[in-house]
Amino acid sequence: MTRLSFRPCRWLAALALAAALPAAATADVDLPPVDQVFVLSASATAHDRVDVRWQIAKGYYLYRHRTSVKTDPGFANATLALPSGDKHRDEFFGDVETYRGQLIGTLSGQPAATATSVRLTVKYQGCADAGVCYPPQTRTLTVALPAADDAAPGLGFAKKSGGLFGLGDPAGAVNAAPLPPEQAFGSEVIALDGNTLLLRLTPANGYYLYRDKLSANLVAADGLSAALPAHAQMPKASAFKDEHFGQVQVYFTQVEIPLVVNRSTPRAANGNLIVGLQGCQTEGICYAPMTRTLAVHVPAGEINPPLRKKDSVPKALAGDTAPAAPLPPAVPPTSRKGGVIAPTLATADAARSAPPQHPIPSLLPALLLALLGGLILNLMPCVLPVLSLKVLSLAQSGASRQTARRHALAYTAGVLASFAALGGLILALRSGGIENWISWGFQLQFPRMVAVLGLLMFMLGLSLSGMWYASIRISGRADALAQGSGVRADFFTGVLAVVLSTPCTAPFMGAALAYAFVAPTLAAMLVFLTLGLGLALPFLLIAFVPALARLLPKPGAWMETLKQLLAFPMYATAAWLVWVLAQQRGADAAGLWMGAAILLALAAWAWTHARQHARRWPLVLAVLALATTAWPLYTIGTLPKPMSTHVQGELAVAYTEPRLAELRTQGRVVFVNITADWCVSCKANEKAVFARDRFRAALKAADAAYMIGDHTNIDPAITAYLHRYGAVGLPLYVVYPRGGGEGKVLPVLLTPGIVEDALREAAR
Repeated sequence: MTRLSFRPCRWLAALALAAALPAAATADVDLPPVDQVFVLSASATAHDRVDVRWQIAKGYYLYRHRTSVKTDPGFANATLALPSGDKHRDEFFGDVETYRGQLIGTLSGQPAATATSVRLTVKYQGCADAGVCYPPQTRTLTVALPAADDAAPGLGFAKKSGGLFGLGDPAGAVNAAPLPPEQAFGSEVIALDGNTLLLRLTPANGYYLYRDKLSANLVAADGLSAALPAHAQMPKASAFKDEHFGQVQVYFTQVEIPLVVNRSTPRAANGNLIVGLQGCQTEGICYAPMTRTLAVHVPAGEINPPLRKKDSVPKALAGDTAPAAPLPPAVPPTSRKGGVIAPTLATADAARSAPPQHPIPSLLPALLLALLGGLILNLMPCVLPVLSLKVLSLAQSGASRQTARRHALAYTAGVLASFAALGGLILALRSGGIENWISWGFQLQFPRMVAVLGLLMFMLGLSLSGMWYASIRISGRADALAQGSGVRADFFTGVLAVVLSTPCTAPFMGAALAYAFVAPTLAAMLVFLTLGLGLALPFLLIAFVPALARLLPKPGAWMETLKQLLAFPMYATAAWLVWVLAQQRGADAAGLWMGAAILLALAAWAWTHARQHARRWPLVLAVLALATTAWPLYTIGTLPKPMSTHVQGELAVAYTEPRLAELRTQGRVVFVNITADWCVSCKANEKAVFARDRFRAALKAADAAYMIGDHTNIDPAITAYLHRYGAVGLPLYVVYPRGGGEGKVLPVLLTPGIVEDALREAAR
């Protein structure tokens, strides 16, 4: 009788799960944009002197010898003075000086007496402590110069007449020198009570803030969160014709925005409100988008705050003095049910405080949805290659009910252990305050993890093809399947099924996972384990219900042929994973993977040869080949990310928050598709819906813009968008109606009719 044990594959399955667990800490995480790490600005401290500043993020540094500033001819004899840096021996440049934290260089020269500005060409280069360097950077700044007898500073930002973020023509400069950003746009946050924060923004006279560029996010311990209300609930803004963004809403005077604090605990906590904003000087410069970190102490509050009447004003705002801007209707509070915060509307027509989300159930409904979602996950294409192995194993067990039960229980244990490990990782990251980039299937955003899974599927395919004899045994004994090695193989088959299931999101899983991502620890773990139980349920039923077990075919010679045929789904899965890897890190990554696959095949052959012929040299060769695979796997993670291959141009534009806001300001219908190359459900929808002429016709009929967000690699902006809509995995489809209003979230699995109806409704 043919018997599958996969004993030499166990280390590969364990490696696959292990690679998923520390994924958050690997070096595959892309470096942030250089302008976020080295924040450049410049200001004139005198008519003949300019300070050039770099604010340097923690864990990064600038090279002194790679830093220089040149001026236009109107600022003659310019000399840049830099302070002494930290001296050390650099592996790239030898003896160098570097700067951390902040660098201020003083530029002295002889400007013309009538000069009102100077254009700077700034060059610099820096690196991360992780050992990765940015390429040399060049930036151009235009700095307003005070009069020869005036020391008022002017910040180095672009003139509005020449562009939004730099390189503007100084001609037409206003007489008033721009204020530093902190003076131009004041900001503060006040805790009105344990359930309400007040964000106060104060543009200086002659300045304004864009309403649609505002954002806020409370980062605090103990499960506290807060964000801006929806546009419909924001304080009233002034309509303004902006030369860059068209017709926009802006604040010319102080605005006060109440923020509802969502709680999972009544305790007081310290935190930071991260505020994003952008504004301009009237008839002057536009400032680059900026971020403020405002410390706040949030006193103790209620987990379930009482409902407020519409348009009510928090007590702390009541008084004789009217606020500077009309207060919006109160954000609908939240209710605590089943251990998780669930939205509660005060009235039927109350506006939402956040974009529409998947309904978050209480514990018992979440468990039911998790069981159904795990059960349906068996039908998703992600899991089918591994499940085919399990079907073969159960068919082999047909002669012994006890053996079949043992195998089914071992498989279930592997599934549950894996879901518990993934759930524990998510909960650990959540408690560490870095859950905002986590989503279902996040481990496949790491190229090394994708490479390991591809190698695992390739090796299983070789095993089923009969080329890896150490993993296949032929035994005529009826009791051979009862040996422990087969049970261990079933356990790791369960592990592999879970790891491969994460690219798919089955129906009912969205709401269950949304609950698990915010629920208390015990409730969240119950949801993850119930998902695993649903995935393993068909095999448990076959093993423990005799009527179902009798439906399986009897063991026989046909099983050897089936076993060999099942190798081809394994090869197909490996090929798909290599394609994903090429999308993430280019053709070089695919070439390195092929080298690793050859080394593993050599190791498998040598291992088999050593066991069959009892020789030592093949065993040494197997160990050397296996160890050498570490080099291509490591190198894959260091390769740069290629340009996105998703469709651009006439049909689609890349998703960015500013571009989405611009299209919505223009009154367009917008269809947002958040996808990834590793998302199997996404690819199925692309073939069934988005690649068809019907979809193009529907877009044209609705005059709709089509935006694609590529989440193949980690993208914090896209992850934030997913979290805004309560999506815990991919895909996410949102259709925004013409003329404003919140977007409508479409189902995970689409049909052409669903998309056409949504676009038609949004265009009304």
